[in-house]
Amino acid sequence: MKIIYWSDYACPYCYIGETYLKQAVRNLGMEDQIEVEMKAFELDPDAGKAYAGPTVDRFAKKYGLSLQGAQARIDGISQMGRDAGLDFRYAETRYTNTFDAHRLTKLARQSEDKGLAGRLSERLYKAYFSEGLELADHDVLLRIAAEEGMDDDAVKALLSTDEYAMDVRLDEREATRYGVHGVPYFVLNGQLAIPGALPVESMEQAIRQAMEVEQKPQTQGMACGPDGCHINL
Repeated sequence: MKIIYWSDYACPYCYIGETYLKQAVRNLGMEDQIEVEMKAFELDPDAGKAYAGPTVDRFAKKYGLSLQGAQARIDGISQMGRDAGLDFRYAETRYTNTFDAHRLTKLARQSEDKGLAGRLSERLYKAYFSEGLELADHDVLLRIAAEEGMDDDAVKALLSTDEYAMDVRLDEREATRYGVHGVPYFVLNGQLAIPGALPVESMEQAIRQAMEVEQKPQTQGMACGPDGCHINL
């Protein structure tokens, strides 16, 4: 069975949703039976390469909130991350463009080490949400890639060219065909679609349904789109 999901490294619910998915797979004892592949989805393709200011300021402007209201929303999302067992520090994130991080993930997918892409994606999420690192910074990407055992020359070549740029764009075009407007967006077994991050138990049920070739669930979970992040549980 294969599960694909569209995600962006700057999306809080994507990090939480991926964590729930992997926990569900472990709970079901299906690690050797399910292949998980992340597909690229940029929430903000026009995001800059350099950090432009605190998350609370960006939230206040994006959602039309006071600084106090923006901080409260950020704190609420951070608590959801901590409830998922993550060291979640959303207020300390340094928002930048994620395109090169997605390209790096595509390079990892080509490795003979089939677990590399999954480990790299987890590391990139952690870098952004726990360590306050800028994912548009090539030095950051080089360091993370080295930590995961990726070839330094191959990563440098990637970052100095447009290698795998088309692969990222193809993922995004595929998302359009699926009608994906917010992430995370999961497709189980090529037929069962789940828009949003579901709790572990609900994800386990969805996986069972996919294995039984049932109709897609109607439940919508937490998701982020270009207009912001929302909870639909």
